[in-house]
Amino acid sequence: MMSTIRKHFALLAATLWIATSLQAQVVDPVKWTFSHEQTGEMEVDLVFKAVIDSPWHLYSAYLPEGGPIATRPWINESESFALVGDVVEVTKPKIKFDEGFQMDVGTISKNAELRQKIRFTSAGTHTVTGEIEFQVCDDVTCLPPKYEEFAITVTLGGEAAAAVPQESARSDAETAGDAEAPGDAEAEQSPEVDQSDAAEVTAQGEESAEVSIAGVPVMEDERSLWGFFWLAFGLGLLALLTPCVFPMIPMTVSFFMQGEGSKARGFFRGLVFGLSIVAIYTSLGVIVSLTNVGPNAANALSTHWIPNLIFFALFVLFAFSFFGMFELVLPSKWVNKADSQVDKGGFGGAFFMALTTVLVSFSCTGPIVGALLVEAAGGLALKPILGMFGFALAFAIPFTLFAIFPSWLKGLPKSGGWLNAVKVVLGFIVLAFSMKFLLALDPTNKILTRELYLAVWIVLFTMLGFYFLGKIKFAHDSDVPHVTVPRLFLSLISFSFVVYLFLGLFGYELKNVAPLLPPKSPNGLDLTRSAVVTGGGAVSATRGDIPEECMPVKHTDLFHMPLGLTGFYDLEEGLACAEAAGKPVLIDFKGHFCSNCKKMEAAVWSDPDVLRTLSEEFVIVALYTDDRTRLPESEWYISDVDGKEKRTIGQQNIDFEIKHFQTNTIPLYVIMDAEGNVVNTPRGTDLDVQSYLGWLREGIAAASE
Repeated sequence: MMSTIRKHFALLAATLWIATSLQAQVVDPVKWTFSHEQTGEMEVDLVFKAVIDSPWHLYSAYLPEGGPIATRPWINESESFALVGDVVEVTKPKIKFDEGFQMDVGTISKNAELRQKIRFTSAGTHTVTGEIEFQVCDDVTCLPPKYEEFAITVTLGGEAAAAVPQESARSDAETAGDAEAPGDAEAEQSPEVDQSDAAEVTAQGEESAEVSIAGVPVMEDERSLWGFFWLAFGLGLLALLTPCVFPMIPMTVSFFMQGEGSKARGFFRGLVFGLSIVAIYTSLGVIVSLTNVGPNAANALSTHWIPNLIFFALFVLFAFSFFGMFELVLPSKWVNKADSQVDKGGFGGAFFMALTTVLVSFSCTGPIVGALLVEAAGGLALKPILGMFGFALAFAIPFTLFAIFPSWLKGLPKSGGWLNAVKVVLGFIVLAFSMKFLLALDPTNKILTRELYLAVWIVLFTMLGFYFLGKIKFAHDSDVPHVTVPRLFLSLISFSFVVYLFLGLFGYELKNVAPLLPPKSPNGLDLTRSAVVTGGGAVSATRGDIPEECMPVKHTDLFHMPLGLTGFYDLEEGLACAEAAGKPVLIDFKGHFCSNCKKMEAAVWSDPDVLRTLSEEFVIVALYTDDRTRLPESEWYISDVDGKEKRTIGQQNIDFEIKHFQTNTIPLYVIMDAEGNVVNTPRGTDLDVQSYLGWLREGIAAASE
């Protein structure tokens, strides 16, 4: 295979000017140093430090399943030492939503530091070996996952000298050529290190992969935090409109109207009352924040099936409570004890009045507060505190204002059945949101598919629409003799959302709710596809017989194309199809763990015009640069780039990219004619649909000349 490809490119002087015009280069934006610090008589911290060039970033050591490659050390086993505790991420990752992977991931820029404590069994000089696995991306491109080997010498007993940091000083070509991908999810092979070390690394790595971090806080993305604050604030306002809370407003205000005192005293008592409500709820957030022990807790809460199953059950419990099946109430003695302190008056009485208000309203606010805390617990540090503060602030403001200005009570609407309706609507929303936690129980989406998930939502919001129209009633609902305008308007919103969700069953992206949904199934019904594509995207099923050369064979059991396209995974096969079909070839250098590759497919390739052009005008060849599937020994070869033997699909593809295009970045798109000549300048990430489409058409025109 590779010999044929080399013959094609040996004839191509065009490669040089393409590389020059691209100003492409093999990039190596991370510089690692490895050292140790002695922390006890027989204990040492292994220290892994990285300097990361801007604007690149590494990924956190702890990521949800199905995301990019985490940064973590793999330490070879030895009888002379044992790991102690967990890998500690000293540098705080920044949590942000990754559009490519459709999940929150932690990223680290500029500098990174990880530590692993080990305990030796004897004094003397020891060498700890292994490698650190990592992946580098920026907002435009990614590099294939890499391994950086280390050997840290530790001397114990007598005067144990601190180890001199060991820098990873390697040539650009050697480093990039050694970008050995940590794996295809389908292949489940061991990392492509020296074969004799693979078993040792795997045994130790499996233990390290599941470890936690002791007490290292993670910085939340600022927009995410403020978004959660305003969500909590809105839920606080909504909680006021429940039947447990709304009638309490005039009852609470009557407390502040009793007794004598100046207006100033009444003002301050009302202010103490409101601040007390904020303090009580915020303290719950503080407790959750203090008991959340670091990034591993967030990772466990968001990915492990046990906490997610518990959260799902809690949300269903909350929903049933809102529907009126039962009430969640606190022990009556708590309420009575707080209420007995109210009569003492003064500022202390105002505090206990606030505490009584919180306790009495628990049957309605408890599910909302519980849902917020469950969601906040998946974040870290500030999220539970900020969420509870936002909820409490919205909840306390009306109470405080009416306590200070009791005459405003005249403008309040009267209590009625509409209060219970608000509660029921919350029940539908909470029940729909509970589905989010089931995703962790089926990370491969074999059972809980996107279609099943959408079907449940469609049923729930259809029922909500009928509820607004009075066709569905619950235990505590009042009769609805006629449909009011607000109910009609809300039912219209609910049914419109159902239609929007219905489109998702036929392949539409539903970008507004995509973070809450499973990914699209490659076998699902998708009407957004421009044609039924066969033969590597070269010939459609409606355009006659498919040439034999256009039936992909190699690696079709390992890979699949997005958006219903059918592609080749071997360039020689793709060129043969292109010659038979009379079409140009589009090479897509990509990766399983490449966020920007996924962004391009979701935002650009999914465009109807682009997708039609790809399916009808090109033979697509997808070359995965991070796949570690081991090839038959007969296909191994020694690279001209770095002199190393290339044994896996990913190693050979990245070596091919570096050799002929002088870059190791992905995605990289290259257009060739059927003879293997590059016809226009290769292109990386380009999220401008029209620009990318114009580049495709330019390549088609150049290939036909």
